[in-house]
Amino acid sequence: VYAAWQKDPENFWAEAAREISWYKPWDKVFDPYGGEYGRWFVGAECNTAYNCLDRHVKQGRGNQKALIYDSPVTNTVRSYTYAELTDEVATLGAVLQDLGIKKGDRVIVYMPMMAEAAIAMLACARIGAIHSVVFGGFAASELATRFDDCTPVAVLTASCGIETARVIPYKPLLDKAIELAAHKPTTCLVLQRPMETASLVAGRDHDWAALVASAKERGRKAGCVTVAATDPLYILYTS
Repeated sequence: VYAAWQKDPENFWAEAAREISWYKPWDKVFDPYGGEYGRWFVGAECNTAYNCLDRHVKQGRGNQKALIYDSPVTNTVRSYTYAELTDEVATLGAVLQDLGIKKGDRVIVYMPMMAEAAIAMLACARIGAIHSVVFGGFAASELATRFDDCTPVAVLTASCGIETARVIPYKPLLDKAIELAAHKPTTCLVLQRPMETASLVAGRDHDWAALVASAKERGRKAGCVTVAATDPLYILYTS
């Protein structure tokens, strides 16, 4: 395998890329003159959420487990099949679209380690939004610097996180970060957890569970938005 890559890297990566589902194949495997470091798969179009979920359902794996959430902290075990996870992601994607989030918009994911964090990332990918995961409970000043850098239109968060037995309220940190930031996200979607109920700011903050339930009642689901292979999927800041 290594020798094949050394001999012909472009053909090697073209073969690897054929394992991915593309809406449109590439015009050129590698353009050395595109951008500072060149561009791979120029002209190709795809969707990461489709590759993670929908294509497996279409290939008959809908009933196979796709995600297992096992939390010894909350004593919770929950699993999602590919079909169930696709449904959850498509529903949250529709909620985000209904809140005005569109292709190319940046969205901060400020959440604890829970299944909804993965669903949030995939929902952003589904609608072509660019997500940026920020460690849940991060200081308000640090969160504010990320707001100013990537200028998100929205923040997806939870009311709290849990560190061993200690409950960390997230909403006061988020509110302070928005106060400190020059760029202020206009939408916050808040997942209320039983350990802590967050107060919501009218017009800006929305109840995650309520909007998801409403979307399910109406049968609202987002389709996969086509993006270029060279489009960003996420922004990840180093510490």
